[in-house]
Amino acid sequence: MAIVPEVASRLAKIGVDVVVESGAGADARFTDEAFRQAGATVVPDAASALSGASVVARVNPPTPEEAADLPQGVSVISFLQPVASADTVKALAARGATVYSLDLLPRISRAQSMDALSSQATVSGYRAGLSAAEHLAKFFPMFMTAAGTVPPAKVLVMGAGVAGLQAIATARRLGAVVRAYDVRAAAKEEVQSLGAKFVELGLETQEGTGGYAKEQSAEYLARQQELLAAEVAAADVVITTAQIPGRKAPLLVTAAMVEGMSEGSVIIDMAADSGGNCELSVPGADVVVNGVTVVGLTNPPSLMPTHASFLYARNIANLLALLVNDGELAPDFDDEIVAGTCVVRAGTVVHAPTAEALGLSIPTAPPPPAARSGPETAGPETDGPETDVSTESKEAGS
Repeated sequence: MAIVPEVASRLAKIGVDVVVESGAGADARFTDEAFRQAGATVVPDAASALSGASVVARVNPPTPEEAADLPQGVSVISFLQPVASADTVKALAARGATVYSLDLLPRISRAQSMDALSSQATVSGYRAGLSAAEHLAKFFPMFMTAAGTVPPAKVLVMGAGVAGLQAIATARRLGAVVRAYDVRAAAKEEVQSLGAKFVELGLETQEGTGGYAKEQSAEYLARQQELLAAEVAAADVVITTAQIPGRKAPLLVTAAMVEGMSEGSVIIDMAADSGGNCELSVPGADVVVNGVTVVGLTNPPSLMPTHASFLYARNIANLLALLVNDGELAPDFDDEIVAGTCVVRAGTVVHAPTAEALGLSIPTAPPPPAARSGPETAGPETDGPETDVSTESKEAGS
């Protein structure tokens, strides 16, 4: 969920009135009473929560139908993935909305406290390590017993971003021997700092912008798969985390590589939602091929809703602090973070890739947010911006 009681209390201090639909926090173990004690207003249904809203904070983006029910001129914050959500962007623009997408947050130091992709990737990586241990029919740690010695599990993690590093750390805490691979040479030191061995294939580093890996060519991927085949075959567990923002996940583990693994081995594909790093992955399903279990992990943060919501809500609050001044919604579009995350401004699509995908031209000087008539209301008898809390949980990766 997008707001938790601790954050609702914090938002009240900057002049934000929080309105929550009754029961919205139940799955994450946050009660209506906890929200009331934090100063939030709890209303019986979503329509009441949305009535008069200035800001709607969500995890997942609204559907086009939900967007059509939002107040005219509202501001929306969520993981939008705008290029892939054309219908939703159109619907939000039609409502004259101003829309901020957290997956577009600039990769700068000042934005770290708002980096919801990283916070949810932390949850996802942890869950991936636990899921691997749950599916593997072996111990992760080494055991020396009177009946003999049980060797530790061998885990290979592909991708050493935030999620990958957390998966490495979790597997190491559980006692596995961990090897890790990343196309970015800069990841080596981070992998080794966690006690894992960095796999070097002798290929050219694939550093992209903002600390991400760039999209690889077909020739590079073919050579990469060839060299990784032996590493995959030697592993009891393979955890794949490689994703490229706005693009299909790279294919790292082919069907032939799965066939080369030992019976009982496990693949945890954290990129299943964006196309999958494993050729045999099915989002949300466990597929068994020749005794190898391929887990298409989807929405891992939803499996840890309390802390996933806690981290996400803090990211939202830190972004709202940039958008609200003295209790009034007053975004500064000269701010790199505000401008960088803005997809739609007062009904005009201002994010270049999204505008291009929709066949629209980009205005050279986006209009200011439209003035709203009447007082800003957050529900019955309350004044100020409103934050609507959705019951959804997601990763990003959250």
